[in-house]
Amino acid sequence: MTGVRPARPDDVPAMVRLVHELADYEKAADECGLTEAQLHAALFGPDPSAGALVATADAAVVGVAIWFRTFSTWEGVAGMHLEDLYVSPAHRGDGHGARLLAGLAAECTRRGWARLEWNVLDWNTPAIGFYRSISAAPVDGWTTYRLTGGPLAGLAARAGAQGTP
Repeated sequence: MTGVRPARPDDVPAMVRLVHELADYEKAADECGLTEAQLHAALFGPDPSAGALVATADAAVVGVAIWFRTFSTWEGVAGMHLEDLYVSPAHRGDGHGARLLAGLAAECTRRGWARLEWNVLDWNTPAIGFYRSISAAPVDGWTTYRLTGGPLAGLAARAGAQGTP
């Protein structure tokens, strides 16, 4: 049986494996340190910071969509940012990715949220083609910025030195 459903705690090992496969596909395997404990806490802990859907085939988890809530000040409502969408190579082309995105869109509309957004690597032409096939459009004129590691800690230290909570 094939389908999409909300992730359950017993899905966490398979989801972590898929995220590590994604990191390898994106040529960044050495940057991915996600553990089962971390993902379990993020999805099912006392203060969940993420949500997830899984795609299944014959009861096995073969795809994952991990998201978190955002907020649009311009629209005045929440939205969803898709952090990771991945389907194992053996199950690509079977509609799992489309079903995962449709499930996320349904969750957004059910909650009255205005947006479903995600990032894609510029070189990932198969994904870009897939996103265009479902009428998703790139947001031109915006560039993603990120602080991690030392720069993040350095900026945080500046806040402490300035008396900022």
